[in-house]
Amino acid sequence: MNGNLRVGNLFGIPFYVNVSWFLVLLLVTWQYGSGLAAAFPQLGGSLPWVLGLASALMLFASVLAHELGHGFAALRQGIGVNSITLFLFGGLAALEKESATPKGAFWVAIAGPLVSFALFGLFFTAGQVLPLAGPIAGIVALLAYINLALGAFNLIPGLPLDGGNVLKALVWQITGQPYKGLVFASRVGQVIGWTAIALGAASIVGLSPVGSIWTLLIGLFMLQNANRTAQFGEVQGRLTGLTAADAVVQDSPVIRASLSLRDFADDALLAAPSAWRKFLVADDSGALVGTVLVDALKQVPRDQWANTSVSAVMTSAADIATVVADRPLLEVVQTLETQKLQALAVVRQDGSLAGLLEKTSIQALLQAA
Repeated sequence: MNGNLRVGNLFGIPFYVNVSWFLVLLLVTWQYGSGLAAAFPQLGGSLPWVLGLASALMLFASVLAHELGHGFAALRQGIGVNSITLFLFGGLAALEKESATPKGAFWVAIAGPLVSFALFGLFFTAGQVLPLAGPIAGIVALLAYINLALGAFNLIPGLPLDGGNVLKALVWQITGQPYKGLVFASRVGQVIGWTAIALGAASIVGLSPVGSIWTLLIGLFMLQNANRTAQFGEVQGRLTGLTAADAVVQDSPVIRASLSLRDFADDALLAAPSAWRKFLVADDSGALVGTVLVDALKQVPRDQWANTSVSAVMTSAADIATVVADRPLLEVVQTLETQKLQALAVVRQDGSLAGLLEKTSIQALLQAA
């Protein structure tokens, strides 16, 4: 993962920290340590900074628990969690796919803030009940406040924040269209992002008492991510109602297994509109049986091409990734991304081969829409 360092597994979920996390850890340690040194001058030597580091680590542990809340809610729905990453502005739980229903999406989104509010309750109660004093009491009170702020901030109703995902789920529930929820919540996120940028910039030049450099940076982060999700939502809208069959490449590289290598070289290769290096092979009933590389012609002497069929040099179809023709194109895109594929063979319900689907053919379909 670019710029991320893997530090282990948590409940079977890969755990990463972004390089930016170390800068924030240093800044938070310095800030908390300075505050403790000023509030408790009796602390000597490096003790304030040790306690500051412990506070910073507890802060990030709270962020991690927040993301685990999302992860566990997804796992309960049978959705895999690819990773959890801590970075400059918090954390991210990367899910294998989206929830199948708006209700499921709502619970995945709200789970993180609920964990933060639960931690607030835990630390607040500990501060009230336990006989804590001095810097330890201050750290516990700080952690309670931080978790309350973390939960409340993430409920701001704009993507990429959790509140934006809650809003997306609600709009999805009302409209019945997940992409409409995504676009709407992204637009709200863009407005919030621009507002934060304006407040941050105004505070820097002394025109506003509200905001800071962090407000500006958070606004830029929100705007960048909201722009990306809005574009993705628009793409989802264009793909809605389309199937894998709609994205099959015209003049797909498909040949018959019974075709001679001579006809393959003279007819199929010359007739192909693109420089195909690999062809799908179907039997006489149209079913997919294998693939053949153009380089396979080199394995057979030229004078034997007329008496040698494609089936003699093709490879098995066992390792070919396929998709049924009537599968929604949105799901096909997710399959291509999650399995890191560039193409799929499209098969009709009767088992016959419809053709080849490539990422580029989906892009062409979007451009034509």
